[in-house]
Amino acid sequence: MYALRQIHTAQPRRVGMLTPGIVLRAFIALSALGFMTVQVLAEEGGQRLRLRGDVTARGDILTLGDLVEGAPADLAKRPLFRAPALGASGTIQARRIAEAAAPLGLGEIETGGRNQVSVQRAARRVGPTEIEAAIKRVLETAFGLDPRNLALRLDGENTVLLAPLDLDGQAAALDVTYDPRLKRVAALITLGERQASLRVAGQVQEIREVQIVSRTLNRGDTVNAGDVTVERRPREATPPDAQAGSVVSVGQVAQRSLSAGSILRSGDIAPADLVQRGEAVTIVFDTPGLNLSLRGQANENGRLGAAITVTNPVSKKILAATVIGPGRVSVSASASIGRQASAAFDAGR
Repeated sequence: MYALRQIHTAQPRRVGMLTPGIVLRAFIALSALGFMTVQVLAEEGGQRLRLRGDVTARGDILTLGDLVEGAPADLAKRPLFRAPALGASGTIQARRIAEAAAPLGLGEIETGGRNQVSVQRAARRVGPTEIEAAIKRVLETAFGLDPRNLALRLDGENTVLLAPLDLDGQAAALDVTYDPRLKRVAALITLGERQASLRVAGQVQEIREVQIVSRTLNRGDTVNAGDVTVERRPREATPPDAQAGSVVSVGQVAQRSLSAGSILRSGDIAPADLVQRGEAVTIVFDTPGLNLSLRGQANENGRLGAAITVTNPVSKKILAATVIGPGRVSVSASASIGRQASAAFDAGR
């Protein structure tokens, strides 16, 4: 220990002189270290300011917080710019945002290489469907029209009412006028207490459901599933005898040639004939106290429920009958016809 201490104490001390260059270099190093320390602390403290990307404005004003990420809470709501009109978009130069924020003493705002920020103004869009529904409600209550049988064609293209997002109630139609002769309607469409409004006008059409032939049918063809569809058409564009959409056509037979796309009219199709002219049929006479049947011959075609005549081939008597099934008819139950039928049946035995 003594020897080590002796060696240590015996070494001569070196003394350096402080020159101006050394002092300058030390000052620069300390300044750089201080700047880096402040920057790191700022980043760790969440105070780094960055320009946001595309922005969606929900109100009339764009605040510092809308445009700058990391803005202090006490300054985030500071208004800077006016937002675009409802549903519109615009841009703000990054330079202008920096200039607007400079008086707040926040320092530099990182742009991330952006020269501008795109701003879209959010809006509620009340389109033609909602507008038509509002008008139809008034046409029903004030004018007695059935909204289920109405179609409304608004004037202009893409009619839309733009409103603030907080107006989330049902659209209403006010000041509605309707001309039943011209079928014209006009209304003021509003949201809230007229906080958003739009005047519209249009043509009212009465509509009905009709059956449309979807493929060409020749006379005598049986209508199958898919051969006829139901569509809603303006009433004035459909013939008065058009088949209603609720009528079931499947299984019936075309009475004439029908082209694809044509409206099915009364008489175009009918149930298939259950009895053919010249066909041997069973003639039934059923009444209290008398139940007879025999074979006869049909004098004409007939579908279910049709009135035709049949002949007793033995007595040659002609009887009025009703088609009741395939190859089966029943004679009338009236007294005179009953006596005639009874005699005819007796003669045929």
